[in-house]
Amino acid sequence: MDEAIDLFARYLRIERNSSALTVKSYTDDLRSLCEFFEEYQGQLYPPAEVTTQLLRTYVTFLHECQYARSTVARRLACLRSFFAFCVREGLCDTNPAKALRTPRAGRKLPHFLTTEQVGQLLDAPSANTPDGLRDRAILETTYSAGLRVSELVSLNVSNWDRDADVLRVLGKGRKERVAPIGSYAARALDRYLEVREPAASLPPAEQDALFLNRFGKRLSDRSVRRMLDKYLLQTGLNQLTSPHTLRHSFATHLLDGGADLRSVQELLGHKSLTTTQIYTHVSTRRLRETYELAHPHAAGNRRAAS
Repeated sequence: MDEAIDLFARYLRIERNSSALTVKSYTDDLRSLCEFFEEYQGQLYPPAEVTTQLLRTYVTFLHECQYARSTVARRLACLRSFFAFCVREGLCDTNPAKALRTPRAGRKLPHFLTTEQVGQLLDAPSANTPDGLRDRAILETTYSAGLRVSELVSLNVSNWDRDADVLRVLGKGRKERVAPIGSYAARALDRYLEVREPAASLPPAEQDALFLNRFGKRLSDRSVRRMLDKYLLQTGLNQLTSPHTLRHSFATHLLDGGADLRSVQELLGHKSLTTTQIYTHVSTRRLRETYELAHPHAAGNRRAAS
């Protein structure tokens, strides 16, 4: 099984051009299956000996451990892909994961900030220190372009077209898109670049990294999370807020402002419109809340109910 997992990881990297994070996620899920076999079945099966019944036992185990339905669904998708690869490579005759039912995942509405809360957060970093200027540029850019944190930290100075105020962003599946940024983000980037100092010891390609840590090297996504936590504490905003919350807020505010769904899909770099449609539920919920607060009959109904 270990050899088959290594071959599958190589296939993902070379043929599917999957990101390092995707490869790690798939291999971690498959190692979890191996650990289950060794711990609860007493042996590690080769792909040809894994049956649908064995996989059903594994899925039951996941449910008993109270894994989220989304996690179970992700692991099932991984198993289907892995065993389909094994069939293709002649490591097994049939795909035992094909018959497994994926649990229906309840969709959670994404957490977002109001425009006032976003403004409060963006104003939190100091405008008088290099770190403050960098942090403000990070927050402004993330919100203005609706970036994933992985996209943010992989940005280079050369990815920013100052004349057009757009960023060339490398998204999921190494798909590139053009992301416009607003005047506030452009100004924040300009001010940050005046104090940005890459480490002289780095090769030229790494010196081009846009956002740097205190050693002059490319900032990590974990560092962005820690930076955000500091400003959440400072402003008293919801501690559940993450860098991805700014992306959710970006999409929600665009739809609230009248942007069409297809445009938001393009700006977010979503492959499927279905993924983007979750934000229409957020906007509809807010519309309903506004209606119930403002409409006299809705308010009257609520008072009568209480």
